Amino acid sequence: MRYLTETIACSTNSPIEIIDITGQIKSTLAASGLRQGQATIISRHTTAFVNINEHEPRLLEDMVTFLKRLVPKDGDYLHNLAPLDGRDNAHSHLMGLFMNASETIPFANGELLLGKWQSVFFVELDGPRPERSVMMQISGT
Repeated sequence: MRYLTETIACSTNSPIEIIDITGQIKSTLAASGLRQGQATIISRHTTAFVNINEHEPRLLEDMVTFLKRLVPKDGDYLHNLAPLDGRDNAHSHLMGLFMNASETIPFANGELLLGKWQSVFFVELDGPRPERSVMMQISGT
């Protein structure tokens, strides 16, 4: 069994942004030379997450609209009274309650075993942020 850990860098331009990172994950997997195993992708942020869903532009817009309605930015949140980094971002943390910090995807013959319509997304909830990243750990043979 071999293990490889890589960083996939992201930068975001919007308060809520959904970025398809499937291509970067596939490239990293291909470069590893591993043929079967699993890849775990994790966001090490408390206001950015990893999600598997369909990449369809209008659906991505619907997702952003849904998140904004689910947890409005202008809510009366205690966290915003004394935020740790000066950002009024309680809404971003609260949206994160409904998301995953990581996803584990099996692979075989060097290919991710995603469904036909599945893509892997980095979901920014507190942007814009010039430096974000996800860690990818691949284990396999």
